[in-house]
Amino acid sequence: MSSAPRYTPYRPRRLRTTARMRRLVAETRLHPADLVLPLFVKEGLDEPHPISSMPGVVQHTLDTLPDAVRAAAVAGIGGVMLFGIPTERDATGSQADAEDGILNRAITIARDAARSPDLRSDERPGPVVMADTCLDEFTDHGHCGVLTPPGPDGLTRVDNDATLERYTAMALTQADAGAEVVAPSGMMDGQVAAIRDALDDAGHHDVSILAYSAKYASAFYGPFREAVDSTLSGDRRTYQMDAANAREGLREADLDLAEGADMVMVKPAGSSLDVLAAVAERSDVPVAAYQVSGEYAMIEAAAAQGWIDRRGAVLESVLGIKRAGADIILTYWALDIAEWIS
Repeated sequence: MSSAPRYTPYRPRRLRTTARMRRLVAETRLHPADLVLPLFVKEGLDEPHPISSMPGVVQHTLDTLPDAVRAAAVAGIGGVMLFGIPTERDATGSQADAEDGILNRAITIARDAARSPDLRSDERPGPVVMADTCLDEFTDHGHCGVLTPPGPDGLTRVDNDATLERYTAMALTQADAGAEVVAPSGMMDGQVAAIRDALDDAGHHDVSILAYSAKYASAFYGPFREAVDSTLSGDRRTYQMDAANAREGLREADLDLAEGADMVMVKPAGSSLDVLAAVAERSDVPVAAYQVSGEYAMIEAAAAQGWIDRRGAVLESVLGIKRAGADIILTYWALDIAEWIS
């Protein structure tokens, strides 16, 4: 028998003795309603297309999208975030605000599926339908906005204010199609104010804005490029944030709050937990975090090799995001997590 001090008043291990005790005193809990499932919908597909760098994730067809939304509803997931992939792209992303464009058709289909009365209940009212409000999937150059003509140096740049006009047009058609939340993700200055004014002027007072406030230029977005068939050459460092800067992320969040954002987001989640915690402490609206494609791919790849426990690593990674202050977590594991914690 080991000897112990005669008087040891502090024994935190008492609260870790059993699974029952650990559950009772847990400070942070996950719930399916905290989660948002990103969904990709591609024009012209006859069947879902697997994304090789994101095992288990597919590009959906318009016909398979309702089943994905219903699965989210049955699991009690809080929302779905839709990304559209068109067959035709041009310099201004004209398909982004086309009424018959792939994303706007997907929004209507998803909203109808989410409203299905046979799936809804007081406990599980169905997922909120959210739409990515950005041009990168729709432009032939892959940037998130409209490009300027070449300057004296021969370079083109993303035109902030011209892009805002495209974002407002896109947000209006998304709202008309049935989006409950529009999510400007392009990191253009003034995007929240421009979209809020346009929505209100059109009578869409109840459509919320989830602002990608602190969105960093990140190597962890790599698999997403495959998911949306990105045509980007180069990078987006002139408008997405430098990963070295934390205070700048807080300033961006403050600006979006001042412009009327209903929710603010930090992205990517896993490498920005310090910024997430600081934004959560100062925000008076819900805070979201996006667990991005690279975070997903890393855990899936390591688990496939048997190097880590997949379920344990997934839950720990998402719990860390929640513990840092996220009210809402966008994750490609939303269905798995909902099943595990239910």
